Amino acid sequence: MLNPNLEEIQLTKEDYERYSRHLILPEIGLDGQKRLKAASVLCIGTGGLGSPLLLYLAAAGIGRIGIVDFDVVDYSNLQRQVIHGTSWVGKPKIESAKNRILEINPDCQVDLYETRISSENALQIVEPYDIVIDGTDNFPTRYLVNDACVLLNKPNVYGSIFRFEGQATVFNYQDGPNYRDLYPEPPPPGMVPSCAEGGVLGILPGIIGVIQATEAVKIITGAGTTLSGRLLLYNALEMKFRELKLRPNPKRPVIEKLIDYEEFCGIPQAKMAEAQQQASLPEMTVQELKQLIDSGAKDFVLLDVRNPNEYEIAKIPGSVLVPLPDIENGTGVEQVKELLNGHKLIAHCKMGGRSSKALGILKAAGIEGTNVKGGITAWSREVDASVPEY
Repeated sequence: MLNPNLEEIQLTKEDYERYSRHLILPEIGLDGQKRLKAASVLCIGTGGLGSPLLLYLAAAGIGRIGIVDFDVVDYSNLQRQVIHGTSWVGKPKIESAKNRILEINPDCQVDLYETRISSENALQIVEPYDIVIDGTDNFPTRYLVNDACVLLNKPNVYGSIFRFEGQATVFNYQDGPNYRDLYPEPPPPGMVPSCAEGGVLGILPGIIGVIQATEAVKIITGAGTTLSGRLLLYNALEMKFRELKLRPNPKRPVIEKLIDYEEFCGIPQAKMAEAQQQASLPEMTVQELKQLIDSGAKDFVLLDVRNPNEYEIAKIPGSVLVPLPDIENGTGVEQVKELLNGHKLIAHCKMGGRSSKALGILKAAGIEGTNVKGGITAWSREVDASVPEY
């Protein structure tokens, strides 16, 4: 629980009316509402998690909210990032978020940091705030946020989402565990697909984000028991919650400074390996593919390695689906051999990454092929706009 000087904090007549349902709760009451007004919370990200938690923190009466984000609103965000509206597409997310926050609570001080949080600026950004809420979606930034909170002794309210599942906890609070106790080492790059690759139920981040906001309010007011030491797991399809115990690891390395988190998570090495693999594969543009199709050539097979549900959304005419997981487990390799029957192989996916990986596996099996640069996304943007972009 934070300890402001409550005698210096005054609620206005409008505050008493606005927060009346809080004031009559014995667990919050007048002191709790004053604590909320005096509190400062930093939210890293205004995406799926940041959107709902920012709305509810503003409505709860948090006096100062900081927002870190460098992205702009995209149509694909609107399915889950409920703080943004259609009129804000193409504009900075932090401006959209601030506009909505001030509609809910015009007395809230909103600080904007339109930048990528990094080892160079993290301590400076985090230091002025009482609590940090992690709404990010990648491992390097999660480790960065965690380590900055440990160095500055700030509670870190954590959440993550994927497909139909989410998790939440509180790190670095009252001698509790931190993120490195949950994930001592990052997973290999590419092992955990992003929401852009794997999808996410739009409602899911609303549930997890609201849990994060609840934890922040509890830390500020001292009400209830936080999730520190407990990892809350949620499965939306089964509508089940369960908990795992988390404890500090006495053998974990001492965090003494911020490091290169991209390097720590193996991102540069993975990018280099991917670039080398792609450089070793023949490549063609979507315009070249279009010319080949229009020529009526019959000596090639156009292989689509996306998932079946993606193939239902959009497809390039004449393509044949063999999903990457099937190629990885070997069954798809035999299927591709049967399809080719002496023909040339051309492969594509959504943007070129998965098809490059598939061609690498097939090359090891003795099957040469050409990758379509930019995948079906480039086809939609540069060749046939009637093919849906997703």
